[in-house]
Amino acid sequence: MNTNPDKPAQENNQMVFGIRAVIEAVKSGKDIESVYVQRGLTGGLYLELKAVLKEHQLVFQSVPIEKLNRITRKNHQGVIGIISPVTYQNIENIIQEVYERGEVPLILLLDGITDVRNLGAIARTAECAGVHALVVPAKGSAQINSDAIKTSAGALFKIPVCRHDSLLKVCRYLRESGLQIVACTEKTNDYLYTVNYTVPTVVVMGSEESGISSEIIRTADHLAKIPMHGEIASLNVSVSAGIILYEVVRQRM
Repeated sequence: MNTNPDKPAQENNQMVFGIRAVIEAVKSGKDIESVYVQRGLTGGLYLELKAVLKEHQLVFQSVPIEKLNRITRKNHQGVIGIISPVTYQNIENIIQEVYERGEVPLILLLDGITDVRNLGAIARTAECAGVHALVVPAKGSAQINSDAIKTSAGALFKIPVCRHDSLLKVCRYLRESGLQIVACTEKTNDYLYTVNYTVPTVVVMGSEESGISSEIIRTADHLAKIPMHGEIASLNVSVSAGIILYEVVRQRM
């Protein structure tokens, strides 16, 4: 067991446990999916950890020690970090590269997708449809873990994933870069088929529970919905994503 709080604990597969180990993992540039911190933790190292997380725009979850003990039996010192299996990329770089290749950008922005299997299924369809990147929020989103990767059939290793603390800022940047924002929502009378997707486009999908945030809807250039004729009011979000992405493919063929 690691009884010295200044000595880094070990890295175990996709998990880093121990305060100093998590600090060093963040500083070294590892993509951290999530950080769990024991509720009520104090001390100098804890304050250093908070400062490092804030500097790198990472949030942490305060949890009871019982949850940490369920995750690992190692000496976690009240802190566990989960390393992302994918390397997050910069949306600005991706847009520049797409334009330089002479291609028409197609970005899929996921606002509040919390189910890992839906995330995986969407990623699989997005990769097949030629989406240039997925954009997800830094918090309030499904983790990219083994279940998500399995459901994606490995697509999450192939399609660039970008993570940002403000999806609204991303939308504003993408609009300034010449992309139209198409928000898929039931809060419109316009069907998805009325939009021209042959131009640079961002497709926004929201969670099944709350949909797309109102601020992003206000930013959107187009609101689009899928025709519904049955008694059930909505489709699974991964199915909805497939429908609109392949309308984009159809128009661009």
